[in-house]
Parts: sequence; structure tokens; C-alpha cells
Amino acid sequence: MTSTLARPDAKTPRRAWAGLAVLLLPVLLVSMDMSVLYLAMPILTQSLDPSATQQLWILDIYGFMIAGLLITMGNLGDRIGRRTILLAGATVFGAASVLAAVAPSAGVLIAARALMGIGGATLLPSSLALISTLFPDDRARATAIGVWTAFFAGGSAVGPIIGGVLLHHFWWGSVFLINTPVLLVLLVFGPLLLPEHRAAGRGPLDWVSVLLSIGGILPIVYAIKHCAAEGFELPAIGIGIIGVLLLTAFIRRQRTLSEPLLDLSLFRRGLFSVAIGSSTVGMLALAGMSYLTSMYLQSVTERDALQSALLGIPGAVVVFVFSMSGARIGRRLGTKSTFVLALSMASLGNLMLLGVGVDGGIGWYIAGSVVAGAGFGIAFTLVSEVAVSSVPTERAGSAVGISETSFELGNGLGLALLGSLAALVFRSGGDFGPTLGETIARTGDNTALAESARESFVTGMHVATTTGAVLLAGMAVIAFFAKSEATAKSAAVAAGSVH
Repeated sequence: MTSTLARPDAKTPRRAWAGLAVLLLPVLLVSMDMSVLYLAMPILTQSLDPSATQQLWILDIYGFMIAGLLITMGNLGDRIGRRTILLAGATVFGAASVLAAVAPSAGVLIAARALMGIGGATLLPSSLALISTLFPDDRARATAIGVWTAFFAGGSAVGPIIGGVLLHHFWWGSVFLINTPVLLVLLVFGPLLLPEHRAAGRGPLDWVSVLLSIGGILPIVYAIKHCAAEGFELPAIGIGIIGVLLLTAFIRRQRTLSEPLLDLSLFRRGLFSVAIGSSTVGMLALAGMSYLTSMYLQSVTERDALQSALLGIPGAVVVFVFSMSGARIGRRLGTKSTFVLALSMASLGNLMLLGVGVDGGIGWYIAGSVVAGAGFGIAFTLVSEVAVSSVPTERAGSAVGISETSFELGNGLGLALLGSLAALVFRSGGDFGPTLGETIARTGDNTALAESARESFVTGMHVATTTGAVLLAGMAVIAFFAKSEATAKSAAVAAGSVH
């Protein structure tokens, strides 16, 4: 498969490009909903009064549910039909969005976000896998994947911007309600423009593997999240051990099945392993950076949601542009070298946030988000290409499920680990409330305490984003020393030509 971004092939029917336009709708929404709440959290907190723990669950239950179900939904789509599961997931996602918009309490909102995660888990793998059906030509498919990735990566970056604009004019529930008209377009035009595709000769889904994968991922993520926020407690450690045991049983089972839920042989291919590691670490760092800087712009610099959103435009534009051109860079430099470059740029961008302070440094924020955005955009494009090119068309859904799981798992871990790390540093800085917003609200005329709280938050943000930078740099080193051996198709991604 070529990794260059070609112009739309005249031999490819217009119907295929129209189908791609429809597929971009759920991609934009699912990725946007990873980050759209970053700017909404201060306003939402005032309305629903969630605890600090509930705030984190509101943010990350969505990503955790998607991470736990993506591999299953990718395999299910291969068997029952990718268009069928796409439209079913859109229906669930839309209904859950309405519930989230009118949620009367934090508990209801968490439940609605969990339902959105279930729906979202069907949308990502089926939409990317359908591209291999719509575009049998290698060059046209490379173009389509580049566009898909640009919308996926760009959606996460543009989420806070759209959220800021909506919050400036409407109530916090509007960030969810905006999903419904877009999904209605998908439900109307999807059956007309998207072909149905199901793999012939595939056996039934192994539901034992499904239960083991979900039962392994979610307890581990919960344990990490709880220990990062509250410290090492015996119940949380016990839950984490149960998750490890279930995940171990899942991996062992995959080695014995003729049609495993997770094809472990893919990880023996150097480029695929590098891609999965890059997407996990990349989304972890991006989620942590986006969430903390959004809180910083509103709670520390006291900008409103719209002003904060406007400052995020340069970074969002860069993510989108470099997602479109990332494959071209991969063709010129080679996939492995491009991963090293992209991860290094993302690491540098995170480090540049050290220039941000309580009383200044907005220029450093913009510059850092631009440099990091370029790195994230390039890396995420290559992840999608490597995933699609690693397997035959009939197994595209399951392979994409693996790559998208790494994205969502990284997003959830970024909020849980980096968000909790920043909160831990913040609370250790003085006699503060659970969050900066609550602390400032109760300080009254005590400006010294409010200023101290802001300084402590910035310190926590610096520690968390620097940790993200270190993880990105470590992944760049791993990519540099990774073996280059790959299958013919993966090698084509690196070389930019079909062998």
C-alpha cells in the first residue's frame, strides 16, 4: 500500500468519495467527544456539583468503555456487517448524547457517557475498515486513510474549540446535543452510500474472549486511576490483580484459537508494535496536555470558554494539516524514522509548556501546542496506515480495533494518570480543596490563598506535561531501536510503494 497522499483517483467512483464523507461524521464526533468536555468542566461542575472523583469519571468513563469494547466491536463488525454495526452504534451514541445533555445529576451523566462509549466503540473500527471496501485501489485508499486520520486527530483537537463556542452561547448540555443532527445525517445517508461488508467463512465470535478482554482491561485501568488519585489502597490493588489475571487468561486463550479475537502475531511485526505503542503514549500525553491547559486557561488566567477555545485554534489546525501530510513524510523518511521524528516533536511541544506561568506565558502555550500538534498529527496518520495495511481486507475491522483501542486506552490513561498526578501535586501545595475551581470559589477575599492555589496548579501542570514529554521521548527511543522487519504491505508503508 502506498503511503503517499494522492489526489482523488479519477477511476474511483464519486459514490466512494461521498461514502467517505459520510464515514467522517462519526469519526469527528467520537474523537471530538474525547475532549469536548475539557472546557465544559468548570461550568458543568457549578451545575451538577460532582465530587473530584466523579469529575474524573465523567471525563474518562467514555474512553475506558471504548477501549474495553473496540476489539470486540471490530471483530463483530467483520462478522455481522460493518455498515450494520456502524448504524446501530450511531443510534446508541445519539440516544446517549441526548441523555447526557439533560442529565440531572453527575451519576446520570456518568451513565450516559458510558453508553456513549458503547456506541462509539462500534463507530471507529467499522468506519475505518469500510474504507478498505470503498477504495480497493491502493493510492485512493491511502488518500482516504489520510483524510480519515486527519478528522480523527483533528476532532480531538477541535473538541475544546467547538465546546467553547457552544458554551459561550448555550448551556453545558449543548456540547452533547450537537451530536444528534450529525448522526441523523449518517443514519439517513449511510444506507444509501455505504456498502455492506462482512467476512465470508469467519467462525462465530468467541464470547469467552470478549468477557476476558473487557474483564481484564477495565479493572486494570480502574486500579491505575484509583491509585494515582488516592494512593495505593488494598482494595484497588486487589482489583488490579484480578484484571491482570483475566488479561493473562485472555492472551493465553488467543494463542489456542484458530480465529482469535486478538491476533497476537501482528505484534511480531516491528512497525505494528511501534505504531500501537506510539498511539497509546501519544494519546496519553495529548489528553493530559489538552485537559490541563484547558483548565489553566479558564481557572488560572480567568478567560471564558470562548477565549480559551480561540487560543486552541493554532494547535488544532496544525494537527489537522500534519495528519493530511504525515503519510507523505513517511514516504520520504521511512515509517520508523518518521515515528521517531513525530514523537520527538510531540515531546518537545510538551516541554515548551514549562514556559507557561500564572501571570504570563500564553505565547509558550500556543508554540508548544503547535509543535506538539505537528508531531501528534504525523504519528497518528502512520498508526492508521500500518493497522489497515497489516491484514487482509476481511480482517481489517479486527486489526483497526487493536489500533483504536490503543488510542482510547491512551486517552483514558492520560486523564487518569496525568490528571491525577497534577491533582496530587496541586493538593500537596497547601490547604486547598479537591480542585482549583472549588478552592478559588471558597477563598473569598483571601487573594493570597487564591494566588497560591493558582501557582500550585501550574506546578502540577508542569509536572504532568513534563512526565508526558518523558514518556514520548522514551517511545521515540524505542521506535529508533525497533526492528525494521515487516510484512510486504507494512514495508510498502515505509517505502511508499507497493512491492
